Order: sequence, then structure tokens, then C-alpha cells
Amino acid sequence: MNWNQSKGLHYENLAKKYLVQHGLALLKQNYHCRFGEIDLIMLQQEVLCFIEVKYRNSMKFGGAGSAIPVKKQKKIVKTAMFYIAENDRFKQHPVRFDALLIQQQTDRQTTGINWIQSAFYSE
Repeated sequence: MNWNQSKGLHYENLAKKYLVQHGLALLKQNYHCRFGEIDLIMLQQEVLCFIEVKYRNSMKFGGAGSAIPVKKQKKIVKTAMFYIAENDRFKQHPVRFDALLIQQQTDRQTTGINWIQSAFYSE
């Protein structure tokens, strides 16, 4: 595992802990298939949540909030549909695509977490 992967895993674990504290249950972390990858797949009651985690240490280029372009969103949706096809028990669940943005604050000591529910939609 290289340094970037290790850093990414650290922030995904931070996001997972935050979401569990807010009542979500983890189903899968780092789900991979031929269409792409999803950071966290969780349940919030009966809602199946596909969550993209983004960390940025500065506001250059728009910060964490600008790090999920439409092309990436489409890839996540396609990957999510594949996950549901593989897991029949979730076919009747409502689906939501969230973003959890972790932004290093200017004082370098604190980290801001912004959980955006329904950050984007499938077509």
C-alpha cells in the first residue's frame, strides 16, 4: 500500500466512524467491480447509501466539494447498480448517493466534515 492509499484509507475510516456515530451501518468498504469503486456502502434504516469520501488539505481548486465531477458520479452510479444486481436483498431498498467531504481547516489543527445526503442522483 502506498502513501496515498494509506492516507485515503485513514480518511475513509474517519468517515466510516462519523457515519456509524450518526446511525448508519456499514455493509462494505472499498467495494470494487469492473465498473469502478465505491468508498463506503452503508444502510441508514432501509436506505442503501453509496458514499464517496473526499479529503482535501486546501481550498485550492475548490476544495473537497469540487472533487466529484459528473463523470465520477456516473461511474459510482453504475458501480452501485452492479452491487445491487449482485445482492438481491437490496433490490427493493431506496437508494441514495452521498458525499462525505473532509476539508482541512486553515489552522491545520482541525478537520471539517460535511456529510451531503443525496449529493447526486442516478439518471
